[in-house]
Amino acid sequence: MFGPTRAPGFDHPGLTWFNVPAPLTLADLRGRVTLLDFWTSGCINCVQILPTLRRIEDVFADRVTIIGIHSPKFAAEQDPGMVADTIARHGIRHPVIHDPQRVLWEQYAIRAWPTLVVVAPDGRIVGQMSGEPDPDRMMQGFHDLLGTLAGRGQLSPTPIPLATPDPGGGRLRFPGKIRPLPLVAPETNRHWAIADTGHNQIVLADDSGQELTRFGHGTAGLVDGPAHRARFNAPQGVAADAAALYVADTGNHALRRIDRVTGIVTTIGGTGKRGDALPFLARDGERTALASPWDVEIHRGFLMFANAGTHQIGGLELGRGQLRALAGTGGESLVDGPAEEALLAQPSGLCLLAEAGHLYFADAESSAIRCLDLKAETVTTLCGQGLFEFGLHDGPLADALLQHPLGLCLSGSGPEADLTPDLMPDLMIADTYNGTLRLLTREDGLLTALKDDTLVCTDALCRPLRDPAGVWDAGDGRLLVSDSGNHRIVEINLETLIIRTWME
Repeated sequence: MFGPTRAPGFDHPGLTWFNVPAPLTLADLRGRVTLLDFWTSGCINCVQILPTLRRIEDVFADRVTIIGIHSPKFAAEQDPGMVADTIARHGIRHPVIHDPQRVLWEQYAIRAWPTLVVVAPDGRIVGQMSGEPDPDRMMQGFHDLLGTLAGRGQLSPTPIPLATPDPGGGRLRFPGKIRPLPLVAPETNRHWAIADTGHNQIVLADDSGQELTRFGHGTAGLVDGPAHRARFNAPQGVAADAAALYVADTGNHALRRIDRVTGIVTTIGGTGKRGDALPFLARDGERTALASPWDVEIHRGFLMFANAGTHQIGGLELGRGQLRALAGTGGESLVDGPAEEALLAQPSGLCLLAEAGHLYFADAESSAIRCLDLKAETVTTLCGQGLFEFGLHDGPLADALLQHPLGLCLSGSGPEADLTPDLMPDLMIADTYNGTLRLLTREDGLLTALKDDTLVCTDALCRPLRDPAGVWDAGDGRLLVSDSGNHRIVEINLETLIIRTWME
């Protein structure tokens, strides 16, 4: 009978290391347990295991080293700059290897994101699992393994030096979605809500981009109360009605409400822990666990949300506090049909055509734009071909390709917009991993890119869009775009094609 397999080494050309001053070898890791995390930037399941990895780092720091092995799915994820951004976005402290050609992925025979591999102090593989582990069982497993190894005298760890980078940003840090607030008397100037994801806050700005106020202490946490004491955790989505702002508090797996008069923050959905697939039968929203809600949309007391972590669209009836799934079984794929049978893939951006009862959503992992008909309870795909079909290709919707889009809005959605309910509207899409905006037009059924070289920049320092995470049509020929990788909001005048920084 053969013993455990010896772990392949890391000495391959083309690998880039992060968070350490120099590359590590298996010899450097002798005497300690090593946990290899095979992940990729856009994978929500990979993000959702990060708190568990942090627990392991905190409790077993002197005996366990975690090494993330970034194994790209999308072409854009091969860029080491994107990997650096992702490390900063999520506050990843452990060493990370960027393996753009997936050499280590093949050597370790990995087949899914995320996959965890446990390497013993003698350099042999002693465990492997795919998917998200149960946090408590994972911690207990490491406690038992380390106890066994210590009893055998096999632990003799030496310190591993770390060098974590500055996350960057100014007033904004990796902003998520931006949405307008309905005017409330005596207001005459439109206000905007911004999910300041990297600062764990929600920002209000006036129509010129001047900051008015912030909600949230700034330190990650799940705390209700007054604006300055409340805590959020990497919020991604915002929406508003006359009474309140609603927040997709992604890192807390929660839905939050901010009263527009008092500024008091309350939790209206989620338990703070990562949940399983949502049921189609209604449950108490505050007792139902969610999974990385990424965006929200509000209409007449009904809050719809993209439950990215279980590949579903959910809905919360605010008056009764009842919550249920609206679409998606919880499986990940691109399958249309009845809402209860459809398969989604990390829905991450929402916009509603209320007159028609159509909820459009950016299905990030399938690189698709899809529609949930709230009346017929069916899901259809407008553009997108599957989990591994992506790119930057304009043309007829049946052939066009996107790459991991995160946001969208109705185009021409201002006060004078002509949005006929029985027709599909034009949609502006934040095509995130292509670093551009795409326009989906209803009349000719085409997808076209808004290219950087057609825009006239008026900033002192001009930068191309980097990972745009959200977009909204201001209704007066302006687009406001959350240029997340550049830590700013930009304004694009569609008539003059002038682009400028609106807030950063």
